[in-house]
Amino acid sequence: MTNPKIEKVKAEIEKTKAKISEFQVKLRALEKQKTDLEDDQIVALIRSEKISDAELTALMNSLRKEKPSPPETKATVEEKTRMEDTHDANIEK
Repeated sequence: MTNPKIEKVKAEIEKTKAKISEFQVKLRALEKQKTDLEDDQIVALIRSEKISDAELTALMNSLRKEKPSPPETKATVEEKTRMEDTHDANIEK
């Protein structure tokens, strides 16, 4: 004895899952398209500046060295405190 209301909801669930899957594929394609367009924009900007390969390499290396560390968030501070407390508790034992 199958309840028609349950069957209707099951069918709706399957239809919704299929749409979600389609949208996930579409989202990944759009994200890739956006990245490709951004990359093209960066390449065009660098080419417009007439930077030599050596200058570009030097610039990239200097930027990598100067890369600032990410700011601490409340969560990372709390995690560090928790780790220190755990470490201190282990030492006291």
